[in-house]
Amino acid sequence: MKKLILLLFTIPLIAWGNEKTTPSQIKEVTVYLNGAQIHRKAKITLKTGTNEFLFPGLSPKIDESSIQISGLRSASILSMAYDLNFLNELKGNPQVQQWEEQVMTLKHKIAMYQNLILGLEEEEKIITTNRTIGSETQALNLSQVKEIGTYYRERITAIKNEIFDTNLKINKANLEITKLKKQIQEINNDGETEQGQLKLVFDAPVPMNLELSISYLVADAGWIPNYDIKSEKLDAPIQLAYKAHVYQKTGNTWENVKITLSTGNPNVNVNKPILGTHYLNFVHSSSSNQRVVSKKNRYPYNPGVSKVTGTVVDQTGYPLPGANVVIKGTDKGTQTDFDGNFSLEVVPSGRALVVSYIGFQSEEIPIYASIMNVQLEEDISALEEVVVVGYGEDAFGSSGNLRVRGYSKTPKVQPPLYIIDGVPVKSYSEGDLDESEIQSMEVLNGDEALAVYGNRGSHGIVVITTRQNTVVDDLTNTKFNISKPYSITSDGDITAILIDAHQLPATYEYFAAPIINENVFLTATLKDWEKLRLLPGEANVYYEGGYAGKTTLDPFILKKEMVLSLGIDPNVTVSRKQRRNFKSKSFTGGSRIMNRTYDLEVKNNKTTAVKLKLMDRIPLSQNKEIKVSDINPGEANYNVKTGLLTWEMNLKSKAIQNEDFSFAVKYPKGRSISL
Repeated sequence: MKKLILLLFTIPLIAWGNEKTTPSQIKEVTVYLNGAQIHRKAKITLKTGTNEFLFPGLSPKIDESSIQISGLRSASILSMAYDLNFLNELKGNPQVQQWEEQVMTLKHKIAMYQNLILGLEEEEKIITTNRTIGSETQALNLSQVKEIGTYYRERITAIKNEIFDTNLKINKANLEITKLKKQIQEINNDGETEQGQLKLVFDAPVPMNLELSISYLVADAGWIPNYDIKSEKLDAPIQLAYKAHVYQKTGNTWENVKITLSTGNPNVNVNKPILGTHYLNFVHSSSSNQRVVSKKNRYPYNPGVSKVTGTVVDQTGYPLPGANVVIKGTDKGTQTDFDGNFSLEVVPSGRALVVSYIGFQSEEIPIYASIMNVQLEEDISALEEVVVVGYGEDAFGSSGNLRVRGYSKTPKVQPPLYIIDGVPVKSYSEGDLDESEIQSMEVLNGDEALAVYGNRGSHGIVVITTRQNTVVDDLTNTKFNISKPYSITSDGDITAILIDAHQLPATYEYFAAPIINENVFLTATLKDWEKLRLLPGEANVYYEGGYAGKTTLDPFILKKEMVLSLGIDPNVTVSRKQRRNFKSKSFTGGSRIMNRTYDLEVKNNKTTAVKLKLMDRIPLSQNKEIKVSDINPGEANYNVKTGLLTWEMNLKSKAIQNEDFSFAVKYPKGRSISL
């Protein structure tokens, strides 16, 4: 029986002994925007027949389906198994071991200090005891009392001082231990102690030596684009440094490896969509017709961002006060202020923001930068069924059918008049335009409809604005091969890698729009930026050797020219004042007329001449009852379609230039408008 038990324990040991443990080293890493591909090398010797090898010390975050083995020559793989080993811990950061040794040394010192204090306290007890005994057993003269008293005082004081100094040393050592433990905790904050291991079984026709290449994908790694934009003076080219902030917490240190940066994302589902036939049928009135379309995710998640600030605007650029900005998956969020601005702490669990506003489509955006400006689009489904009194909206159902007050579905009643992009359309039927083609919809009713379109609007008016086509080129998978090898520890910290540096010709110009901002901004305009293969990311701006601020560079929203803001120049000032006109409000019949005149003043307090673009605007009317007339753009270039005014100025040093413009607005008395 004993022999049988011994045999049962021996068989597994023999089987395990046939499995050779083989080390492997990371030689190359391809870092994606989200994830990384690891390339390991290992040398093995095969005998004829079946061979088993175990490759330990791998990352515990490997995508098992991505494991690839090459360099087999005539050998073949019979089986492959990846699993986790919780008995052997990963070999972590070598700095951690050094810190742990320092902690042990400090703890040893603290123990020695505590022993010293115990000894001093015992000495103090002995002195105190002897003093009592001496005073009771013999009479002491005055000289002896003074001598003994001096000794007691000096020794007790020395003991107390030494205990005090020793306690200070203990406190200092404890503080140092706390710092070291925090450093260790920061690196090992994921608490993972397991390691990945790969077991391969080979079949070799003849004995051979192989140099295997083992590659696989891992999570918790990636890179974020980052830029440094520098300008030394107004006639100098722009220095643009394109950098990558690489991070990883894969469980393995990448020691002196070749790095390749890729703009691809292997974690994205690349299967093409399947489009089937869409059959129309009647649905319940409470059913929603809105369909969710998967959008391209153009922004990589940036784990280094702890606080996000930005502005939420609509499609015309106007701010949306009171918009909700929430960290996805949490109840933590904020609302935009009157100017559409927001600020939100996103650590520790924030990966995406959800921005929402009544009447607009919600946007979910990965946290890719510390400055994130969001533009929301109107929610067409929310406008499908509204009834308007004057120019206000009252939602009264969720059905896809549009109803106008005073119009029923009976055949005897005429349908409303449809105005599409400003043009009346006859015989329009609901469904002639796809939902994706509609940008906004407004329903006019009653006296307001008659006032705008006469008798043609007696049955109600539906004003539809269609979307304009927008083309965004998708980003190709670009790879950047980094010539210098790097070592990147598995602690989640950022390692900055320079991808490329560009010297770009720039056209410098000051810009001011005092109607929305009283500051004067220095800008640099760049051309042919498309060839740089840029991605959205944060940019640090430097001018004349100083730090000017931070901005977000987003090539997806740029046009042919890239305009960079280099900061605010306090030496160039601009002011905008409304000229006083006590007769600005006059009445003609049932109408009110408001006259507006604005004075602009630009000062160049610099010692050099500057080129400045000054912009303002004259309002445009979207209602026939509101008339804008008596337009005097002054010396500005006036764009009739947009209402924008532009002055191109060349100001000498210490020069002052004054401009003005005016207009009048006529609208019905008793109504209100906003200028």
